[in-house]
Formats: sequence, structure tokens, C-alpha cells
Amino acid sequence: MFIISYDIVKNKNRVKIAKILEDYGFRVQYSVFECDLIKDELSKVISMINNRIDIDKDSIKIYFLCKDCQNKILSIGKLKERGFQKVIVI
Repeated sequence: MFIISYDIVKNKNRVKIAKILEDYGFRVQYSVFECDLIKDELSKVISMINNRIDIDKDSIKIYFLCKDCQNKILSIGKLKERGFQKVIVI
């Protein structure tokens, strides 16, 4: 799992980044997403983000959570429901 957060100056770019991340993850805060991604998906997300940010003004942080760390997540207060998850049928 990856935690992806952003601080984007221009609203237009912020909306584009949010839409990308909504396609690949679950919004847990206004500018923070939990994303279950495989290596190729992460590369694609990074590429799409890089094409839509101003590297001199904007900031993206991507944190990797190993399986062991995912089991140690502590949540306090009302939790958002995840809604529909991406499903791959083989």
C-alpha cells in the first residue's frame, strides 16, 4: 500500500491530481490517498502526476507501507467507508 499526499498551488492542477488518485486509490483526507498499487501502476501514476505539476511550487509525497505496517494502522474517530474497490477478473 502507498500513502500519497499532495500540496498543489493551482486549483486546476490540484483537481487533475485528485482525479488521477481517485482512479487508483481511496481518499482518506482532502489531499491524502491510500492506494493499493502494483509496480506498473505506481510508475504510471508517478508519470501522470509529473506531467501535471509545477515542480518549483508543488509537492507530492509517496510513502510505502509494508504489509506488517499496514496491520499497525491506528485510526481515531469516524472512518470513511471505502466504497467500490477496483476488481480484476481473470
